[in-house]
Amino acid sequence: MCAELHPHRRAGPQGLRRRQAGLSIVEIMVGMVVALLVALAATGGAAVFTASQRQGVGAGGMAVNAATALAAIKSDVASAGLGFFGDSKFLCHTLNLSVDATVQMDGTSFAPARITAGTGSDQLDVLFASNVDSGANVLLKGATTGDEATLMSLLPVAAGQAVLLAPASAGGTCLVRSVTATAAATDDVPQTLTFDNTGEHNAATFTSTASFVEKDRVALLGGLQWSRYSVSGGNLTLARPLLGDSAVLVRNVMAFRAQYGVSSSASSSTLMGWQDAVDDTSGATGVNWSSVAGANVERVRALRIGLVTRSPQREKEDKDGNCVASESKPVLFGETVEPDVADWACYRYRSAVVVVPLRNLVW
Repeated sequence: MCAELHPHRRAGPQGLRRRQAGLSIVEIMVGMVVALLVALAATGGAAVFTASQRQGVGAGGMAVNAATALAAIKSDVASAGLGFFGDSKFLCHTLNLSVDATVQMDGTSFAPARITAGTGSDQLDVLFASNVDSGANVLLKGATTGDEATLMSLLPVAAGQAVLLAPASAGGTCLVRSVTATAAATDDVPQTLTFDNTGEHNAATFTSTASFVEKDRVALLGGLQWSRYSVSGGNLTLARPLLGDSAVLVRNVMAFRAQYGVSSSASSSTLMGWQDAVDDTSGATGVNWSSVAGANVERVRALRIGLVTRSPQREKEDKDGNCVASESKPVLFGETVEPDVADWACYRYRSAVVVVPLRNLVW
């Protein structure tokens, strides 16, 4: 007997099956088509998920940005007027204020929190001192026009800090000065503050000259901060007029509004209602709130501030080609806000409102 030399050539069904082992070209093509369909479905799902994720991130970021901006504004507004109130009264109806040789206010009607009405959005100016003990004040021992001041009692002020010269009775013009030197009091000589031209608030010349007499007030300010909030190019910006810089707080802003919460009189602590910064001399309050000043400043008990923002991501239309992200235009303080895009229904909007008691004015 001898072994078979070529077993793979054996005839019969078993040999035939061995020759056909593996995938045919048709099976390979079918597998490729199935894999391609699966890949396309996965890619489409990933695209939808990514778009949904972008929309979620955009909407969430919009909410966070608005909340953060309002928190910063609330902190500023809560400090409004610090340093400009003493002995339970508003010291300054008008103000002289400068930075170096630049005049910022020249006998200007003054309110520590002032709203300027605009088209669609308002401007909010807030002015306050930086020291927690600001507003502590003492009496002048002699007359001054702002070059130096002698005091009847100790004022804990150092060179480089700002003070406020204010009339004893309401209605006069106040003056902000920077202390450049201080001479301590002795048994025979009162404490003396010097305000030479090297001080930050001393170099400018005012057309409305302020002068002060014995027993007028000198109040400690420390530092002075002026914040201005307004909308420019769809962005809510914070400007610092005393420093000359600015920064964008929130983008895609549709409206920024503010209202005064007013009482019926300066002696009343009850909030009568919310008032736009418009002339209401013939209305319920009888006041021109577009330029609130004087005794009417003491009727302001709070500010109501509102912000409307739009999501940056446009959402897709439904199967019928309709935008369904928003059913109606946003509303702020009971008034409709006009979006800045024609296809406004394809975007989401968020309205946020904060109420801030003006503790320095109320106290």
